[in-house]
Amino acid sequence: MKPSRNKVIITCAITGSVHTPSMSPHLPVTPDQIAQAAIEAAQAGAAIVHLHARQPDTGQPTQDPALYAQFLPRIKEASDVVINITTGGSPILPLADRMAPALRFKPEVASLNMGSMNFGMYELLERFKAFEHAWERPYLEGSNDLIFKNTFKDIEHILASCGDNGTRFEIECYDIGHLYTAAHFVDRKLLKPPFLIQSVFGIRGGIGTHPEDVMMMKRTADRLFGADYTWSVLAAGRKQTPLATMAATMGGNVRVGLEDSLWDGPGELARSNADQVRRIRRILEDLSLQVATPDEARATLQLKGGHDVAF
Repeated sequence: MKPSRNKVIITCAITGSVHTPSMSPHLPVTPDQIAQAAIEAAQAGAAIVHLHARQPDTGQPTQDPALYAQFLPRIKEASDVVINITTGGSPILPLADRMAPALRFKPEVASLNMGSMNFGMYELLERFKAFEHAWERPYLEGSNDLIFKNTFKDIEHILASCGDNGTRFEIECYDIGHLYTAAHFVDRKLLKPPFLIQSVFGIRGGIGTHPEDVMMMKRTADRLFGADYTWSVLAAGRKQTPLATMAATMGGNVRVGLEDSLWDGPGELARSNADQVRRIRRILEDLSLQVATPDEARATLQLKGGHDVAF
């Protein structure tokens, strides 16, 4: 059954690759922590969980399929949530490594970045001064001379390789030009509707977080894709909740989670991904908006179903 138009899909991005373990004791790092956080987020109301992996001992981002294998089956067994595996991985990883988990496990959804870009994380050093692990400071410092590589050839390769497995995509657009890149692949019949456009705001190197930026992204996507797409919004840091709320009032869907923001109020670290899901769910319901179930999200996005994955 296709959900009614006022049901909002909540995606929760569990751990990501931007924040480092020393920034928050609540950031999931080990496979057990990632699995538990994803299950709790689903119980709180997330229809989709967006997943990365980390080295259990240091928290360093990794795309090692062996680590994904430790948490994907646990999440699937405990919940009917839609599982979305990143192909972005980390800006410093080569494409083959980034793609490996999605190719092996054939998820219902995989993320896909729509362009090469500057990806600045170095400003986090202004807030966070002490680091437990040797990799953390150089990782952040090095982002002032970092290009997150997502060429046309890279995008085409991911679309073809993962698409052959029946995987659909969370199309991550960090700027207006990324929408036009997505339209280019639609024109070439490599990206097929319906598709999920995730507008990303507040990453240094991408579009900003002004309300006009949000409206311009939505207007441009409407003009390029019409009724062929589902729109969602994520915003980094303290803008997470305000922009998610704005997007929902504009008919969009929302993404929250510790990948995108460590905070649950001014100066207050979020204690869990589930807390962020509960927070945005309360706001949505106060706006008289209903939250979509995983199966309603599957219907909207025309996903293949959790029975047809390789984990």
